[in-house]
Amino acid sequence: MKILVIGGTGLTGRLVTKKLEKAGHEVIIGSPSHGVDILTGEGLSRALHGTEIVIDLSNSSSPEEENAIRFFETAAKNLVKAESAAGIKHHVVLSIVGTDDGLEIGYLRAKKLQEDYIKNSGIPFTIIRSTQFHEHTDAIIAVQGNGDKVFVSKVDYQPIALEDVSDFIVRYALEEPQNSTAEIAGPVRRSMDDFVAKYIGIIGKPIKVVSDEESKYMHLVIPRSLLVPAGPYTAGNVYFEDWALSTLDK
Repeated sequence: MKILVIGGTGLTGRLVTKKLEKAGHEVIIGSPSHGVDILTGEGLSRALHGTEIVIDLSNSSSPEEENAIRFFETAAKNLVKAESAAGIKHHVVLSIVGTDDGLEIGYLRAKKLQEDYIKNSGIPFTIIRSTQFHEHTDAIIAVQGNGDKVFVSKVDYQPIALEDVSDFIVRYALEEPQNSTAEIAGPVRRSMDDFVAKYIGIIGKPIKVVSDEESKYMHLVIPRSLLVPAGPYTAGNVYFEDWALSTLDK
C-alpha cells in the first residue's frame, strides 16, 4: 500500500515511516526536503498519485497563534483540495487531547481548525488526539526552569511515550477510517510536578522541583484537567519511569 506521511522527517514521522516500511508498505515522505510542500502545494499531486492513505503529522514552525493558524489553515486547504482530486481513502491526523476545552489558546484553536477542515472535507478520516509525550519533559524543564529550580504545576498529567504514539498512528492508519476522533494517553495519570520530579531523580539533574497549585503549563493558565482525556481513551504500554530509565542508555 502506498502511504504519504506529511511531516515524515520529524521525530514522530521517522518512527511511523520506519514501522510502515517494515510492514511492507511504500512510504512517501511529505516534506519540503523531499519535494512536497503543503504550504505552497508543490509536489502534492505527484506524491498523491496512487496513494491510498495520508498521515498528517505536520506542525507549524512556532506555536504562536498567528503563525500556527496561518500554517494549519493553508496546509489543510491544500491537502483537502489535492486529496479530494486524488481520491484518498483515509486521512489520519495527529492532534492534541483537550483541544475542544482550550480554545482560548491560539495553538489549540489552530489545531481545531485543522481537525474541522478534514471533518468537513468528505474524505474518510481518523483524528488521533494524544496527550503530551514523555519526550516533552525536557521542554517543560527548559521553559519553566529558572537556575537550579523548575516551577511545575499540579495539573493533571498523563504523558505517553513516542514509541506508543507511533504504534497507534500506524494501527489506526491501516484500519478502516473511523470518521471520528480517537484519544490516546499514557498508562498512568498523576500530577505534572510528580512526573517531572521522578524524571529529574532518575536522570540525576541537579534541579529542584518547586510545586504549585496554579494551573499553568508552559506559562499558560489552563483548566486543571485540560491535558488528560475527559472520556474514553486507549492507553499506551510504556510506563514513564521505564522510559526515563531508557534515556540513560542514549
